[in-house]
Amino acid sequence: MIRDFRLGYRTLGTLNAEKSNAVLWPTWLGGKSENLLQFLGPGKVVDTTNYFVILVDAIGNGVSSSPSNNSKQPLMKFPVFTIRDMVEAEHRLLTEVLHISHLRAVMGISMGGMQTFEWAVAYPDFMDLAIPMAGSPQSTSFDKLVWAAEIDAIELDPAWNNGNPTGPLARGFAVSEEIDQMTLTSPAYRVARTTPKDFDAFLADLKKRAVGDGGAASNQIRQREAIISLDIPGEFGLTLAESAKKVRAKLLVVVSPQDHHVNPIPAREFADAIAAPIVTLDSTCGHISLACISVGPTVARFLADPASVHSETLHDGVNH
Repeated sequence: MIRDFRLGYRTLGTLNAEKSNAVLWPTWLGGKSENLLQFLGPGKVVDTTNYFVILVDAIGNGVSSSPSNNSKQPLMKFPVFTIRDMVEAEHRLLTEVLHISHLRAVMGISMGGMQTFEWAVAYPDFMDLAIPMAGSPQSTSFDKLVWAAEIDAIELDPAWNNGNPTGPLARGFAVSEEIDQMTLTSPAYRVARTTPKDFDAFLADLKKRAVGDGGAASNQIRQREAIISLDIPGEFGLTLAESAKKVRAKLLVVVSPQDHHVNPIPAREFADAIAAPIVTLDSTCGHISLACISVGPTVARFLADPASVHSETLHDGVNH
């Protein structure tokens, strides 16, 4: 139980009289709803002149109830939560606060994509469309290794003091960020972007920016624990293919083969099980391929007419 629970959200656009144009978009790991504003508006991923968009701050991001802002359950006294808990909170927001009982679409990037998969299986009749981007229905052993290593790096900082921080965790955050940067893109991306001569400056800048206190550390740990535990098929006692067949919404899956941050294999297998279209991003940008290849036009077409979108590969025209 999370006491005095609060959920941050913001809305853009206008809900139509039929309440048929609502789009839910939850945040990624560590992200805030303000980070998603860049994708909204005329000519962007979701046109807010046509859709009523609800951006939701996921539990543990420092805006919604989090270890960093809950006085009754501070830091690691804050309960362990799951991706499903995020979805349940969002469902209550929609039904109890905004009085919306059906969505045109649920969509999200990375941890937002994980929530999208969870939504599609847990509430299959709640939306017409589901668009997980760089997300997954199930964390693989490689995913778990990455997130566990980042948690360990934070907790090995002497200032962590077994969850009773004595000051800033500069060392722990720095090592965690080094791990993050190794998996966020790809070896080819980093080699092309940072020469050996420039590496020391790159590392110094990374360490300079990787700072945080006990609250930020606890937020990062709890959200990563939620990702580590992600197992939608296991949650329902099903195989991956069987869980996919619970989906009734039209599904569009966006993945990058070079994603070393969120392994793309479960998402592809999930889509293949129900013959859902897959947009493959051919880019060395890896997990951040959505920043290197625009999927906005494809998503906009899918929102308007899902039958018009088929599996395709989009190529990165820039030499990274």
